[in-house]
Amino acid sequence: MKKTVLLLLAALCLKSAPAVADEGMWVPALLQSRIKEMQTKGCKISAEEIYSINQASLKDAVLLFGTGCTGEVISDEGLFLTNHHCGYYFIGSHSSVEHDYLTNGFWAMNRSEELPNPGLTVSFLIRMEDVTVQALKGVSEKMSQQEREAKIKANSAKLIEKATKNTHYDATVEPFYYGNQYFLFVYEKFRDIRLVAAPPSSIGKFGGDTDNWMWPRHTGDFSMFRIYADKDNKPADYSKDNVPYRPRRSFTISLAGVQEGDFTMVYGNPGRTMQYVTSDAIDYVVNHGNPAKIKLRTMRLEIMNAEQAKDPATRIAYAAKNARVSNQWKKWQGESKGLKRLGTLDKKKAFEAQFTAWAADKPLYRDILNQLHTLYSQLKPYAFARDYYQEAYQAIEMTQFAQNAAKNIYKPNATKAGDGFFKNYSQTIDRLSTKAVLAEYLKDVPAEWTPTYFREAVDKAGGIDAYIDSLFAQSHFSTLERYKALAAADSATKAQLLQNDPALLLADAFDTFYNTRVDSTYKAFNREINTLYRLYMKGQMEMQPDHVFYPDANLTLRVSYGTVEGYHPLDGVYYEPISTIDGIMEKDNPDIYDYNIPQRLRDLYKTKDYGRWGVNGSVPVCFMATNHTTGGNSGSPVVNRWGELIGINFDRTWESTMSDYEFDPTKCRNIIVDIRYVLFVIDRIGDAGYLLDEMHFADKH
Repeated sequence: MKKTVLLLLAALCLKSAPAVADEGMWVPALLQSRIKEMQTKGCKISAEEIYSINQASLKDAVLLFGTGCTGEVISDEGLFLTNHHCGYYFIGSHSSVEHDYLTNGFWAMNRSEELPNPGLTVSFLIRMEDVTVQALKGVSEKMSQQEREAKIKANSAKLIEKATKNTHYDATVEPFYYGNQYFLFVYEKFRDIRLVAAPPSSIGKFGGDTDNWMWPRHTGDFSMFRIYADKDNKPADYSKDNVPYRPRRSFTISLAGVQEGDFTMVYGNPGRTMQYVTSDAIDYVVNHGNPAKIKLRTMRLEIMNAEQAKDPATRIAYAAKNARVSNQWKKWQGESKGLKRLGTLDKKKAFEAQFTAWAADKPLYRDILNQLHTLYSQLKPYAFARDYYQEAYQAIEMTQFAQNAAKNIYKPNATKAGDGFFKNYSQTIDRLSTKAVLAEYLKDVPAEWTPTYFREAVDKAGGIDAYIDSLFAQSHFSTLERYKALAAADSATKAQLLQNDPALLLADAFDTFYNTRVDSTYKAFNREINTLYRLYMKGQMEMQPDHVFYPDANLTLRVSYGTVEGYHPLDGVYYEPISTIDGIMEKDNPDIYDYNIPQRLRDLYKTKDYGRWGVNGSVPVCFMATNHTTGGNSGSPVVNRWGELIGINFDRTWESTMSDYEFDPTKCRNIIVDIRYVLFVIDRIGDAGYLLDEMHFADKH
């Protein structure tokens, strides 16, 4: 029976019928089933050239940057590109008021100037393999979910051990289709990664939060790093003796440019999509979760923005923090608007009515939706409490630092933790933000979902403002001076001070409450929900045998394909798919930080001194395409029909943000920085044209 089911699933997954428009994030190892569709859209390369384990292929030039972005190798000496916003933290970590690389950019003029980044890793996929049969060996429908998970975990451990034995590789086994299918992924992870180049933020982050998720876009969103390895080309910790990594494959760069209608392919690591969830999930996102999270982040951003505008040092210190907060804040707004516009909630309900009718005489499926509805109703208060715990309490920087620092306070080098934290910390921002979000917590979250200590402390102090003022005034983690005094105290004094520190007391109250009252139950409900989704997914496939089901994103390597194309965001409005340097100059405003470009760029525009990068008296900057992307695709290579690099993916349009739940082919567009603009900035702004000497450029076709 199990073998029959698996064979049916495979047939459904590999069916060559076209998906809706350019929707889909396809598994590279299974691209043979999609290559004809891709070729009808203009693709000129084979599935084997895109993914192969027998020869070097494009997948060998694609990497996972850190734990959440993508990058692409562009030379035979380990040089690679990713987004500026992906490298932002590391650029900022090297920055100071004296050496402000965020503002001014960074350009290594030789290998000795390339900067190491402790903790940063990049991973290459060696191979992937369908291991469904092996992962599900010994699993039966009679098992409880815990028994099922334990068996799959044990089976996966054996698969991982076999795949990595006597190698330096890492491996994971990942579920697809909610556990109906399993793949083994084998990776090679490198640990010596050095910053090579980054444009000024006025280029790499041009438009800032105003333009984020929007079109037209004029952002040079790139940064450049290099992978170093040991003398045998193997991963190694940082060492001055390491040498540039020699990749199996690097991307050839096309300077031919793009036109509307051209084929595009994105090769990257999309993070998470939820295409097959029920109406109950959509209802929570649109009507409960997103509104609450948007409100809390709006408060934090208003405070950050006001304080950053007052002081350059604060602006630098909070640049990356502000970007992290604002990114999802704006995304959630567009997501909710898009889901409402598409009527996704009603569509889900209509489909569920069809499924219920279809499943009426099928015992395995007929009660699934009722069970899911009940579980989502039970999950809702836990999900809401979780959202507020993460977006309100965990937004307090001081308590997060206090917890981490307290763990190591007895170690000889405890003071160093304070130096690192307070370098990029504003007590004013943290205190004002804490007042704002915790006041909302008290207002919006029922008492039964609030730590007793917190409510009693606020009442005792006479209100939230007085309590927070006291918290920051009395905690030994609120200033560098107070923290150093704590770190320098004898063990007995430390123990006494830690026991009574208000930041630790608040942290303990929230964490204990969350861990005992919220988290375990939240996870238990989700396990039950995912159990049912496994069957619901299987049922959908049986109900719609002619529909092509691509797996949800899970940060594993995927391919999406489409075309360069504009769109109509509103009635009577059409967005052209290509932007140029002319648009940068139209937005240029020295009085607005996000639009204050380097004087060098103004001078080049005035003289039209673009060199080899000029096209019809201008310079191409960004373009749009119809590829299905999400978070994790940031930094992904975008290639043309010949597999040549034409740009770096960095965003979606605001109207596209609901595509994690529903893809709209009329409006979903990914945004790409044109590789020619990247090279123009490297050459004419950074004066680092020597880097181009190690790149390979395509011949004209």
